Amino acid sequence: MTDPRSPTRRDLFRLAAGVAVAALVPPAFANAPAQLMRKIPKGGEAIPAVGLGSSLTFNVGAATADRIAQREVLKLFAEQGGRVVDSSPMYGAAESVIGDLAAELGVTTKLFVATKVWTTGRDAGMRQMEDSFQRLRTQQMDLMQVHNLVDWKTQLKTLREWKAQGRIRYIGITHYTESAYDELARVMASEDIDFVQFNYSIIERAAEQRLLPLAQERKIAVLVNRPFARAGLFDKVRGRELPPWAGDIDCTTWAQFFLKFILGHPAVTSAIPATSKPKHLLDNMQAGRGRLPDAATRERMARLIAGF
Repeated sequence: MTDPRSPTRRDLFRLAAGVAVAALVPPAFANAPAQLMRKIPKGGEAIPAVGLGSSLTFNVGAATADRIAQREVLKLFAEQGGRVVDSSPMYGAAESVIGDLAAELGVTTKLFVATKVWTTGRDAGMRQMEDSFQRLRTQQMDLMQVHNLVDWKTQLKTLREWKAQGRIRYIGITHYTESAYDELARVMASEDIDFVQFNYSIIERAAEQRLLPLAQERKIAVLVNRPFARAGLFDKVRGRELPPWAGDIDCTTWAQFFLKFILGHPAVTSAIPATSKPKHLLDNMQAGRGRLPDAATRERMARLIAGF
C-alpha cells in the first residue's frame, strides 16, 4: 500500500503539467552504493534484500499519463540495484503495468519477477498463470506463488510440473495475516517449496515465533509483505524525531528504521514495500545499504516504537 510517511511527503510527486517526475529526484542518490544481497537458501542465488511490491500502487490505467509515476519508480528501482518485483492477478492492472514498463525501460531480464496464482481448480490456475506470463512479458517466471493459500494443493502440483519444465524457476506460497500462520506453517513443514511470503513488521512480530525459525530450518526464502503494517507505522511516528542512535545502523528516516528492523532478522531474504512515489522508492532502497541492527538493537528498536 502507499505509505503516507509525513504530510510534507504526501503529494511531492503528483504531477503538474509540464513537470517531469525525474526532475524531483534528489541527485544525491545518483551514485548510491550496492544493495545488500541475500541468498535464496535452495540454490544459493543472491537477490537484493529490498524489493518492490505492487498492490494498489501499480493498478493504474493504460495511458502513458496514468503511468508516469510508476515508470519513474521502476526506472529508479532498477538503477538503484533493485530486482525483486512482486505482483498478482489480484492487483488489478499491476501485472500489465509492470510488464509494459519493464519492456519499455529495457529492464525485463534484469528483474526477478514474482507473481501469484489466485484461483481454484487446475485448469483455471493454468489459464491464470498463462495470462500472467503474457502480461508480464516473460517466457520464464522467476517465482510463482500460491496467493493466500487458495487451493494450494492443486496449484502447487501444477507449479512443480512447470518448474520441472523450466517455465518457473522457484515456487512458493503466500499470505498476509496472522490468522493464516498455522496453515502456512503446515505447508512449510510438509511441502518442498522455495519461498514463503507473509506479513512482518516491527509491530507485527508473530512470525518470529514459528514461521521465521521454520523457514531457516526448512531452507525456505522469505519475502516480507506489509513491512510498514499497511502504513500504520508512519501514523505512530508522525511528528517524532528518529533517536540519535539510529545513526549507528545508518538510518536517516523512519522508513529505513522500519525496513532495517526486518532485514536485521537472518531468516528474511527480501522485504517488498509497495510505492508509487519515486522519493519513497529511493528512501526504501537506502535501507538495503549500510549497517543492520543486531538482535539487541532490534529489541531496542521495537521497545521504542511500542512506547509511542
